[in-house]
This record gives sequence, structure tokens and C-alpha cells, in this order.
Amino acid sequence: MNTTTILIQAIAALGGLAMVIGIVLVMASKVFKVETNPLVDEVLDVLPGANCGACGYAGCGEFAEQVVEDNAPITGCPLGGFEVEEKIGGILGKEVGGEEEPEYPIVHCKGGTNCTDRFNYIGVEDCKAVMLLSEGEKECNYGCMGRGTCVRACPFGAIIIDENKLPKINNNLCTSCGLCVASCPNDLITLSAISEKVHVLCNSHDKGKFVKSVCSTGCIGCKLCAKVCPEDAIKVTKFLAEIDPEKCTACGDCIEKCPQNTIEFRD
Repeated sequence: MNTTTILIQAIAALGGLAMVIGIVLVMASKVFKVETNPLVDEVLDVLPGANCGACGYAGCGEFAEQVVEDNAPITGCPLGGFEVEEKIGGILGKEVGGEEEPEYPIVHCKGGTNCTDRFNYIGVEDCKAVMLLSEGEKECNYGCMGRGTCVRACPFGAIIIDENKLPKINNNLCTSCGLCVASCPNDLITLSAISEKVHVLCNSHDKGKFVKSVCSTGCIGCKLCAKVCPEDAIKVTKFLAEIDPEKCTACGDCIEKCPQNTIEFRD
């Protein structure tokens, strides 16, 4: 038997085996086929398809299943927003509420290079990793570590670490998914309505004397902002100023009065 004959027989055998396996797979797919609710596919078609996980589920497919089974709200996709909510409501025959005001992340810290370090950290570039070492390298235990955990959590490239070693958010890229909020080990990032213009960019509850000694932009709880506010919209709790957005008129008096430049206006 020559080489050519052996090759032909081998190819024929492999071809036959492949055909048999193909037939078996086709039969198995029909026998073990799992019927899915067609509504799941319809909902999945109107979702953004980013599989970002901001809804709290593994991806768009699982979210679609949970929505159809009434285990998740039709408002559960922050990336899709009101437009997707309307489409899902139409598919499932559910009433859709009014469009909510857009929210964007606020980083409540201006420390960064303005806050002194306790030691020089060399290790994994991750805020949570830094926090494991005596609650971080910063003298302020409440502040931003600047190691970019939120940057890596954002699937849309909306966050960078700026020259002051603080997160900077690009609202044009941000989808308000909230993944950065969940990723911050110091809970420094919050989602705030776009109409909320004035923000205290500090999270420290340390006494003013200590804050002033370690951070040039931290809140020292002096209450000057509260005293100057004509709307009584500011109160100081545990050495930290808090602004009531329902009362605040964004007059800017508190911004001008703050000796630490802790309060800022967001356009």
C-alpha cells in the first residue's frame, strides 16, 4: 500500500468521523434545546450590550432575563437611561415613569498632592491595596489614595488621574453607571443630580487643627460657610460641612468664604 492510498484512506476516515460527530451534535441540540422566553430576546435587543455589570448582574443577558421575570426593575440599566427604560416598558407592557434628572459622579476630595504622605508606598497600584497598609499612605485616612481603582472600574474610559493625583471625570464619556462609586474604598465618589451645583470636596471627620496641618484643601469644620449661607443650607456635622441641595441656591457665598477652598461650584 503506497503513501497516497494511506493518505486518502485517512482523510476519508476523518471526514466520515466529522460527519458522524456533526449529526450527533445536531440531534443533541434538538433534544436538549432549552426554550427561552421570546421577550428576553426582545429586551436584550434594546439594551446597550456593553455588559458593564452596572445593573448588578453579570451582563445584559442576565439582566434581560431578570427583567422579564420581574426580578429586576425596568429602570435597572443606568447606561441605557430613560430611552431604554421606555423601550423595555413597551415590550413588557409596563408603565414608565417620568425621565429622571441626569446624575454625574462627584469626587469628595481635593487632597492628592495637597495632602501630606506618611510614607512612600511602593507596591500594587490599587487604592484598596494601599488601604491595607495602615489605612493608606496619606496623613488623612479619609482621602483619595490616587491609585486609580476607579479608573480601572470604569468601562467607558471616563476617568483619569490628573496631575494632582486625583480622579478627574469626563462627563461627556460618563454614563452614570455607578461602578466608580462602588469601587472606591473610602466612599469618596457619589452620584449627584446635575442641578446640584455646589459641593464640599472633602470627606474628613478629623478635627480642624489636624486637617489643616496635613491638608491645605480639607474641611476644618470652622462653620464660616454655614454662617454666611443666606438659605441656611449648610450644617457642620462631625467637623465636616454638608450642603442641603433642596435649600442651596448656588449663590456662591460659601465658596468665597471658605478659607481652605474646599467648596466648589460645578457648572
